[in-house]
Amino acid sequence: MIVAFTSFKLPKPITREEARAIFLSTAPTYRGVPGLFRKHYVLSEDGGTAGGVYLWNSKAEAEAMYTDAWRAFVRGKYGTDPSVTYFDSPVLVDNLSQQILSDA
Repeated sequence: MIVAFTSFKLPKPITREEARAIFLSTAPTYRGVPGLFRKHYVLSEDGGTAGGVYLWNSKAEAEAMYTDAWRAFVRGKYGTDPSVTYFDSPVLVDNLSQQILSDA
């Protein structure tokens, strides 16, 4: 499994309520994306940085999302360029399902 962390410094801070409205408007974009298990939208406490934490099946599937078109979408929505950082996640503790999952 792969965790991708995306972030972008906003041109001006936004409130939690503004972020929630924006995030809800883009959330349908991520439904049914091949290999994407979960996405968490995030906003810094000062409202100056936003992004997402994604859990992917594989890096190849994650990279298929973060295209030039996706970057342009983010730039158009938030007025700034995103960064993407990948982390390997060999084990996941899921307390909702009471499971410990491994990619092996």
